Amino acid sequence: MAYTATTTHTGASLTERLTRFIAKAKEAYTLRAEYNRTYSELQGLTDRELNDIGVRRCDIKDIARDHVYCS
Repeated sequence: MAYTATTTHTGASLTERLTRFIAKAKEAYTLRAEYNRTYSELQGLTDRELNDIGVRRCDIKDIARDHVYCS
C-alpha cells in the first residue's frame, strides 16, 4: 500500500520572510549598538560619579540591558 503526502505552503513568500529577517537583524543591530553605547558611557564614569547617581559598577551591565531591552 502506498501513501502520498501532500503539503501546501500557506505562509509568507520567500521575499516576505527575507524582508522580515533583514528587518529583525537591523533592529537587533540597532539595539546592540544602543546597549554598547549605554554600557560604555556608564563604564566611563568615575566611581564618585557613579556613587552620585546611585549606581554600583557591578550593576552597569544589568542597567544597560534593562535600559535597552526592557524599555
